[in-house]
Formats: sequence, C-alpha cells, structure tokens
Amino acid sequence: MNYHFANHRQVRKNLLHILQNTSEKDLLAIPDGFNNNIYWNIAHCVAQQQLLCYYLSGNQFRIDKYWVETYKKGTFANVDVKQSEMEDLAYLLIETSKILMKDFDNDFFPDYTPYSTSFGVDLKNIQDAIIFNNMHESIHYGYILAQKRALIGEGLSL
Repeated sequence: MNYHFANHRQVRKNLLHILQNTSEKDLLAIPDGFNNNIYWNIAHCVAQQQLLCYYLSGNQFRIDKYWVETYKKGTFANVDVKQSEMEDLAYLLIETSKILMKDFDNDFFPDYTPYSTSFGVDLKNIQDAIIFNNMHESIHYGYILAQKRALIGEGLSL
C-alpha cells in the first residue's frame, strides 16, 4: 500500500499547488460548461476521502462535518469562500493524507461496508477504497486542469 499512499500524497501536493498558486477569483469562478469551480473540486476530494474511507468503515470523520456536508457529491460551488477556509483547506489536503496512512497502519479500518461507486467500481474493503480514492482525486485534478484552460479561454485567468 506504500505505493498507493505515495501516489495519494503526490495528487494532494498537486492540488495544494493549484490552491496556493491560483488567484482567488479563478479558484471561485465557474467556467462555462462546468457545474463547479476549481475550489469546489479540491474541497470535494477531501470530503469524498472521508466518506469513502471513514464513513464506509464505520468510523468518525477526521475533519469537521462541515467539509463533508458542503463538498460531498451532489453539492454545488459556493462563490463566497473566506480566505480562512482556503487556508484550512490547504492544511486539510496534506493532513488528511497523513492521517489516513497512520490510521491504515494502525488497523483503524477492520470493518468496511461494501459500496458500488457511480463510476462502476465495487469497493469491498479499505484497500479498495484507498485505491479508488486515488483514481477519484486524479479525475478531479484533470477537471481542474480543464477548468484552468477554460478560464484562460474566457480571459479570466492570466
């Protein structure tokens, strides 16, 4: 699983780089053809990791429930996000990756409720969830890159 955790850390570093190096205006803009913004996609990754790994294993979230409720699947972007929330998200991107690895190493996930994702992947245990979560976050990283290109095309991003 070390390989999968290393991949997760890299995806999170990529997301953090975008969060910290994209203007607030661009983070919160919803480009034409998209339902959400860059910021929502980043926060969504943190929220879904909690649902896929902690909720389905019967454990408490490792973050405030606010993040899960606000950025889970089916939610929409808030274009009025405070700077303090953006700073919290930067922290959570890295910390939730570290915590997941520690929890896995400490056998924190002995139970897991099987789940069929909307992507068509069946999750049977925490290992499946971690591997799928990497794929999920990578898909959202791709969305973010497409959103950045769309914003450039709209003349909103420099």
